[in-house]
Amino acid sequence: MRKKVVAGIDIGGMNTRIGLVDQSGEVLADSNIATDQYPTPEEFISAIHNSIDLLLKNPDMPLSELIGIGIGAPCANYHTGSIENAANLPWKHVPLASMLEVNFPDVPVKVTNDANAVAIAEMIYGDARNLNDFVVITLGTGLGSGIVSNGELIYGHDGFAGEVGHITAVPNGRQCNCGRCGCLETYVSARGIKRTVFELLANSTEDSLLRDSSFNELSSKDIHAAALKGDPIAVEAFRITGEILGRSLADVVAFTSPSAIFIFGGLAEAKDMILNPAKENMEKYLVGCFRGKVQIKPSALGNKDAGIVGGASLVWRNFI
Repeated sequence: MRKKVVAGIDIGGMNTRIGLVDQSGEVLADSNIATDQYPTPEEFISAIHNSIDLLLKNPDMPLSELIGIGIGAPCANYHTGSIENAANLPWKHVPLASMLEVNFPDVPVKVTNDANAVAIAEMIYGDARNLNDFVVITLGTGLGSGIVSNGELIYGHDGFAGEVGHITAVPNGRQCNCGRCGCLETYVSARGIKRTVFELLANSTEDSLLRDSSFNELSSKDIHAAALKGDPIAVEAFRITGEILGRSLADVVAFTSPSAIFIFGGLAEAKDMILNPAKENMEKYLVGCFRGKVQIKPSALGNKDAGIVGGASLVWRNFI
């Protein structure tokens, strides 16, 4: 008997991860392609198709039946199955679902915002299994969010509800790829913390392990490693990032009233360095009736496979 699997796809600004996921949420096989390597959407979709085929034909895989494809991507619209005007991707409009359905004509394709996909995975396989009201914040190249209220994801009338990364965190602040200034993700994201580090370096003569780094080569992992060694610039960058995140989460709580906020992504691996200032500042700026009621905690899904499992969850949720 062939094992039923779903292809979960996590599209990021730099890399796209593809995996075959069973109903328990286990990733049986996975692969990776460089998102920005493909100049056209057609070439990108072809690469995804080839990757899924190779995974299904892997001799180390049990004989499998592909029953669906689930995709999480920036600015992906659940209603239309398309990526629409993504700030961190090389193409502005990609009809993902319809393009993949040409390659897999008998397989349903589900598409949503990458953070919404992680929220669904958190609801099915993570620490939100018994929660009806929670928020997931994804900290990657940008900042994404998925909002669950009364047990249902909030999509809004046009499919784009919950773009917390593009609320104004600092009026007239940093330029964002979306064309506006001061968006939260320009401060709280892998790119955002890099910008903070270079601002601190420019305004200080303090010794730092990061002082000889170039902007393009520096990563959030490098900043975290320096912070673990007590580097003052890195430590202060995490404090500022957590402070801005917490201040903005106080606004999110005011209009969603979640019982928990789950933080996911590379920056979340810094744990208390970013979570402690975020918790402190969220409580500081909360309206009194919400204080002491909302947890901020790292996602239980684990960063390596959560995006893949999140994509697959769009299909598996109909079976579970």
